[in-house]
Amino acid sequence: MASLVDRMRGHGRIAAGLLFNLLVSICIVFLNKWIYVHHGFPNMSLTLVHFVVTWLGLYICQKLDIFAPKSLPPSKLLLLALSFCGFVVFTNLSLQNNTIGTYQLAKAMTTPVIIAIQTFCYQKTFSTRIQLTLIPITLGVILNSYYDVKFNFLGMVFAALGVLVTSLYQVWVGAKQHELQVNSMQLLYYQAPMSSAMLLVAVPFFEPVFGEGGIFGPWSVSALLMVLLSGVIAFMVNLSIYWIIGNTSPVTYNMFGHFKFCITLFGGYVLFKDPLSINQALGILCTLFGILTYTHFKLSEQEGSKNKLAQRP
Repeated sequence: MASLVDRMRGHGRIAAGLLFNLLVSICIVFLNKWIYVHHGFPNMSLTLVHFVVTWLGLYICQKLDIFAPKSLPPSKLLLLALSFCGFVVFTNLSLQNNTIGTYQLAKAMTTPVIIAIQTFCYQKTFSTRIQLTLIPITLGVILNSYYDVKFNFLGMVFAALGVLVTSLYQVWVGAKQHELQVNSMQLLYYQAPMSSAMLLVAVPFFEPVFGEGGIFGPWSVSALLMVLLSGVIAFMVNLSIYWIIGNTSPVTYNMFGHFKFCITLFGGYVLFKDPLSINQALGILCTLFGILTYTHFKLSEQEGSKNKLAQRP
C-alpha cells in the first residue's frame, strides 16, 4: 500500500512538472515574439538577460536552502554550457525569423534527431514501430515549411541549427546529471554563469551594446519590464526542462513538448495574424498523428516491460 502511494505521488510530481513546463513554455514563446515584433530587442542580448536572471534565481534558491550546491569541475561543463548558448540563441533566432507555426513545427524534428543521436552514439535501440512514427512527424514538418507563405530561408537555417544543438543539449543534460550525480538545480547553478560569460564575450561582435538597438540603449520602461519578465519566465522554463529530463528522459520531454504547439499555433494566428494554408494544416495534422502514435506505442512498450519484470520469479 505504501509503495502504491509513493508511486502515485511520484506520478503526481511528474504530471505537475510537465503541466508547469507547458504553461511557462507557451508563455515564453508569445512573450519573446512580442518583444521581437513590437520592441525589436536584440536576440543574443535577450538570451544573455535570460541566462543572468536564471543564475540569479538559482543563487536565491541556494540561499533559501532549496538546494545545496555541489562542487563541479568546469571542464566537465564546458561543452554543455556552449550547447546551452547555441540551444537558446538558435531557437530564438528561429522564432524571430519564422512564423510561430513554422518555428513550433520545426522543433518537432528534435525527436527524430534525439533518437538518431541515442541510436548511433549511445547504442540505444528503438522498436521498428517507434521508428516508423517518425515518418509522419517529419513529413508534416516538411509540408508546413514548403507551403508556408512567409517562408524564410535564413529562418529555416536557424531552425535546423536549433534542432541539432537542442537535441545534443537535451541528451547531454540527462547524461551529465547521471554522470556527475547532481540534480537539475546543481547542474544549472554552475552552467548558467558559464553560458552567461560566453555570451558576454560574443554579444559585442554580433550586436550593438550602446545606442539605438543595443542592450544598454534608450529602451522604454514597458520594453525593459517585458524583457525582465521574459528573463524570469525563462528561468522557470530552464529549471523545469532540467527537472523533467532528469526525472524522465529527453524523448519523453520532447514528445510531451510537441503538444504545446497546438496552443502555440492558435496563439500565433490570433496574436500575430500568421497565415495558414490548407496544406500547412495537413502538415500539422500529419505531425500530430505521428506524435500521438509514438506516444501510444511508447506507453504500450513501457507497460509491457513492467509486466515482464513483475512476472519474473
